[in-house]
Amino acid sequence: MNNYPVAGATTALITPFKNGKLDEAAYAKLIKRQIDNGIDAVCPVGTTGESATLSYDEDKRCIQIAVEVCKGTNTKVLAGAGSNATHEAIEIAKYAEQCGADAIFSVSPYYNKPNQEGLYQHYKAIASSVNIPFMLYNVPGRTGVDILPDTVKRLHDELPNIFGIKEATGSIERIIELKSKCPNLAIFSGDDAIDFSVIVTGGVGTTSVTSNLLPDLKSKLIHLAMEGKFDEARTLNEKLLPINKVLFCESNPIPIKAAMYIAGLIDTLEYRLPLVPPSLENMKKIEETMKNYQIVGAK
Repeated sequence: MNNYPVAGATTALITPFKNGKLDEAAYAKLIKRQIDNGIDAVCPVGTTGESATLSYDEDKRCIQIAVEVCKGTNTKVLAGAGSNATHEAIEIAKYAEQCGADAIFSVSPYYNKPNQEGLYQHYKAIASSVNIPFMLYNVPGRTGVDILPDTVKRLHDELPNIFGIKEATGSIERIIELKSKCPNLAIFSGDDAIDFSVIVTGGVGTTSVTSNLLPDLKSKLIHLAMEGKFDEARTLNEKLLPINKVLFCESNPIPIKAAMYIAGLIDTLEYRLPLVPPSLENMKKIEETMKNYQIVGAK
């Protein structure tokens, strides 16, 4: 596809629970379904995976399962290694490298709101602690801090293993600015609704929430767009718009886990507090929207 360590269609995996614990069998099954439907990389323990409420041991086990299931396939593992404590992010990053992940991505520190120098030092410390390819993850709407393009350029220029960024500002202008400042930076879309636009603007991949539910359609969309088949990709992108919108009717990953449960892809609808199931009104909206799609493996 290109020379980047990871590119194309990737999925921000949900983390299934049963009786309050990680459902390992269900997790492995979900990953196998991603592999079977053309997804280029799976992303365990990202923010969609409720990483903020997982224990260290659960973080590590999720990464381990992903590596085990993807071994011998064409699907790579882009493991989450983010925290608002730099030393914690370093610990997970080192484990992901040791475990055999293909690359890691690390969400910007949440709540403590470091300035740009703090962000630079945070990411420099994590990236310098490992040799594994490293991707920044910018989602200011959730973390309260924005990794500005000049900081991204500084990190990309100075740290050889920082190859890309998952950009979730929702701004096409930001994608254009990043490409102009860092022509060789691998930019991934972090917003399902604008995946097509990001690829057309020069992005090389996406990290999708929707592809938990519809990996076949999302992988097809991204591959068509990356092959320059824009008319076909645009048509598919428009088809996916309603589901992309409803899956963010409440805070992620509340709706996507509900959708996976409705489809019978997970046996129990469990979240880690403070997340709770969606309202009955939104549950109905999700269910109605899902009727417009054929969901592979649904029961």
